[in-house]
Order: sequence, then C-alpha cells, then structure tokens
Amino acid sequence: MNHRLTTQGRIVKTGIQNFFRNATLAVAAIAVMAITLTIILFSVIANATFTNTVTQITDRIDVSFFLKDEVTDQQREGFISELNNRPDVESVTYRSKDQVLAQYKEDNKDNTDTLLAISQTENPLPATINIKPTDPTELDGLRAFLAQKQVVALQSDSVNDGGTRQTAVDNITGAAVFFQRAGLVGVLVFTFVSILIIFNTIRMTIFNRRDELTIMRLLGASSWYIRGPFVVETIIYGLVSALLSVGICQLIFAISTSAFGASSLGLLDISFASTYFSRNFIIILTSQLAVGILIGAASSAIATQRYLKFKTSK
Repeated sequence: MNHRLTTQGRIVKTGIQNFFRNATLAVAAIAVMAITLTIILFSVIANATFTNTVTQITDRIDVSFFLKDEVTDQQREGFISELNNRPDVESVTYRSKDQVLAQYKEDNKDNTDTLLAISQTENPLPATINIKPTDPTELDGLRAFLAQKQVVALQSDSVNDGGTRQTAVDNITGAAVFFQRAGLVGVLVFTFVSILIIFNTIRMTIFNRRDELTIMRLLGASSWYIRGPFVVETIIYGLVSALLSVGICQLIFAISTSAFGASSLGLLDISFASTYFSRNFIIILTSQLAVGILIGAASSAIATQRYLKFKTSK
C-alpha cells in the first residue's frame, strides 16, 4: 500500500515538474483549451438566458376578448365557464368597463390631453376578458373557438391574441437554436484542435526525453509509471484552462454590467446572464474543471498510447 502511494506521488510530482519544464510548449495547448472551455461556458449561459427570455415573453402572451356593452351577466358568465372548461386555457380574468378605464387612466397618467379627452365622454372602453393559454405557441384551437358565430356575436372588437409577442418568441427561439448549433460546432472544432495540439506537445516531449524513457523501460518501469506524468501534465493544462475560461467570462460580465451599464445586448439579456453566472458560480467552476480535466487526460492517454510505445521501443 505504501509502495503504491509512493509511486503515485512520484508520478504526480514528475507530472508537475514536466508542466513547468514544458511551459513554453504548453502555452498553445492551454490557450486553445481555454477558448474551447470559454465557448462551452458561453453556450450554456446563452442557452439559459434565451430560455429565460422566452419564458418571460410567453408568460405575457394572452388573448384579449372585448365584450359588447349589451352582453348580459348570464351570457358573460356562460362564456367564461366555457373558456375555463377548455384544456388549452390556463386561466381567465374578467375586467369590467370601469376597471378597464381605471387601468387606462393609470397607464396614461402622465398624458394630460388623453385624460382630459376621455373624461369628457362616457366610458368608451369595453369590458375585457383576458385568456391565458396553456401553451402560447399553440393558439389555433382557441382561435377557432373564438371565431364561432355565437362567440363573435359577444365581441365588440377583433380579438387581440398577442401576435407581436408570439413573433418575438419565434424569433428568439430561432436565434437560440442557431447559437446552440454554432456553439456546438465551435466546441467540436476547438476541442479537436486542442487534442491535436496536446498530441503534438506530448510527441515533442517524448522525442526530447526518448533516451530517458527508454532507460526507464529497460529498467522495468511499468507503462503507467511512464505514461502517468504525461497524463498529470495535461490534467494541469485542463485545470489552468478551466480557471482561465471562468476568469475570462467573469471579466466580460463585469465589464458589460458596470463599465458599459448594459442590461441587454440584442437578444442576450446581459443582466440575467451575469446573475446566472454569479448564482451558479460554484457549479460552473466545478463543471469547467471537470471538462478541462477530461479533455486533458483523455487527449494525453490517447497520445501516449499512440506515440510512447513507438518512441520507447527502440
């Protein structure tokens, strides 16, 4: 047991020494891995931000049904009851003419001309039924119901079904899909480049130390004892790259939210993204470290398996 611990300790120590010894060669690998991990992190944060934006907009999507003044209480209650029994309707809210007028005045409290004009006439605003759909992206069934002849007879004006907000949801969803695909392509490309650079770094290191490695093999060193330090070295690449990627993202969010005072950037809500990053910092940091270690260790294991046998067999 003690022998194993001693051996593992030597492997780790040698790997750390190799990292500092090959620091110049490691710069390229660390830089590309840091870019890869940064793209991964931005993709995750952007996806969460787009999802939040879509949720906020869809929560505001409803269908406004405007009632005629002559509609009786019995007709209104029967209509509301029908709506409540529909599976595609989440909730129904009724506002009387007086409530609609009061809300209108509140919304236009700074517009004195509008308030003066509306105060000189009878309340022209209709009673309104606000219908919140179960799924804002599926309104065809509800539209068909509201288009029935007996239902149309109750309305004073055309139905407002939040078409503008629905268009915004479609646009954001489309943008989110595009960025997800672009992020995935970027991650795959840079991951591949990272692996190639690590391959090249390991190969050059093996070439520079070929005599030392051959002697170790002849003296009976196990394959893991020879390969282990290379794996430890590239794990350090992953750890450093992960810390750099998190630091880069933190710096970008700090600049965008403070120096520029930005709350949004196109479809990307910078304020939410920054808050999401802060609230999930530990999870993000842990995940980045895990991914960095995985990329480094896997790349090194494959590279040493491919190159080490050939170089040490002579």
